[in-house]
Formats: sequence, C-alpha cells, structure tokens
Amino acid sequence: MSDGGVRFKVVIPARYASSRLPAKPLLDLGGKPMVARVAERAALSGAEEVWIATDHADIQAAAARHGLSVLLTRADHPTGTDRLAEVVEQRGWDDESIVVNVQGDEPLIDPELIAQVASQLAVSGADITTLAHPLEHAADFQNPNVVKVVCKADGDALYFSRAPIPYPRDHFARVPGKETLPARIPAFRHIGLYAYRVRFLRAFSRLTPSPLEEFEALEQLRALWHGFRINVAVTGLLPMPGVDTPEDAARMQKCFRAE
Repeated sequence: MSDGGVRFKVVIPARYASSRLPAKPLLDLGGKPMVARVAERAALSGAEEVWIATDHADIQAAAARHGLSVLLTRADHPTGTDRLAEVVEQRGWDDESIVVNVQGDEPLIDPELIAQVASQLAVSGADITTLAHPLEHAADFQNPNVVKVVCKADGDALYFSRAPIPYPRDHFARVPGKETLPARIPAFRHIGLYAYRVRFLRAFSRLTPSPLEEFEALEQLRALWHGFRINVAVTGLLPMPGVDTPEDAARMQKCFRAE
C-alpha cells in the first residue's frame, strides 16, 4: 500500500500498565488480544516489518501465540518513543531507515494512514512526519483534548498546542459564544501517528525535555524545541477512536463481536 515502493517498518509500543485500563494490550477483541488486532492492521500498510515492543512477559507470550514479531523491552521507558529507540538498537537498524510508531490501542487504524505518514517522511526529508486533519467544528477547536498544529508554507510544523490556534480574533469578536469557525481558517487537528528516521530515534533519549512540553503535555514539542524538523501531511481520513477507558473497551468489544 505504500507509495512509490517506500520501505518502512512499524513498531507498536505495548505497555502493560495503564491507570485507566490495566493490561490494555491484552483486551480480548473477538478472540484475539487488542495488540494482535493492531499488528494485523499495520501489516496491511505494506510495512516490511511489524514489531510489537512490550515491557511484559504476558504480552510477549500473547503476541508469540499469534505468530507476531515481538521484543521484550525495558519497563522504565518514560515514553513510547524511548521504547522505539530501544527497538532500533536491538534490531540494529541503520540511521536512514523509516520507522512508524503505531499506538497499541488503535485496533481500527486505517493502514492507508500508516503508509501515508511513511511516504511523507521519504519525500519530505524531515526528521519526523505526522498527520493532520482539517478542523470544522468550533467545539473541537476549543477542546484542549484535541491537539492543534500550525504549519509553515513548506508543511513543517511551527507549533503544536492544546489551545485554539490560530486564534481568529476578529471572527470570535463578532460571534457570541464562539460557536462557529471562519471560512478557510487553517485550523488542523493533529493525528498522533508518527514516522521517524532512525537517526532521530537514536538522538531522542539524549534530548532534555523542554518547558513547552512540560506545560502542554505534548512530547513532540521536545523535538521542535531542539531544532528537529516535523513535517505534517494533511489527510482527509480521520482515524477511528482508540481505547483509553473501560467504556471505550466495551464499545470496541461490541464492534468486534459484530464482525
């Protein structure tokens, strides 16, 4: 599915602990653990390798039972990106290889999005690529749980924020309650799917966190703070919701029972 024969690998970080949903990667979805469902979707993207990176023997065993490639990684990684960096070292991948980080709680992820973010990295020459989708509703624009991104003319990210950016000052001054967005506003929802050059992953663990990252609680701001390029591709595909809460888990299990 990848464009132009772009070669890339997928890594799915699968951490056992979760404050809202412990053992989340092992959630049963139609007879298979959720992490296996994610890996199956990732394999449809055209990736040359798909690896599950976990910190727990139960997840390792479940992945192996379903014939999936899995690596046991350290339990003390502060972020999924750090876990990817360990995978890079375990596998010995070269600096120019492309690695896509697919979240282990998105069993309905569209393989086309995975292929798109990998292809974008290949053509952009950036250190990282990610995706965005046009925002149409003022409620989403105002919602701090919807991360926004503002880009330069070349598509590289200027900033990511939970705040409503770019802020349409004059329009909101005229609209009581800020209930609509102006036409043609370049407002984009960030989709948290990333492709990385391996050389960036090797550098990431040495980067000090930035104050922007601390206050916004957005890890990608660390890369921008230290001068790395993040290129953003706009997509018309909005990802299906993932699994964060027990309510999400029940909804997803119902979805797979209906197959």
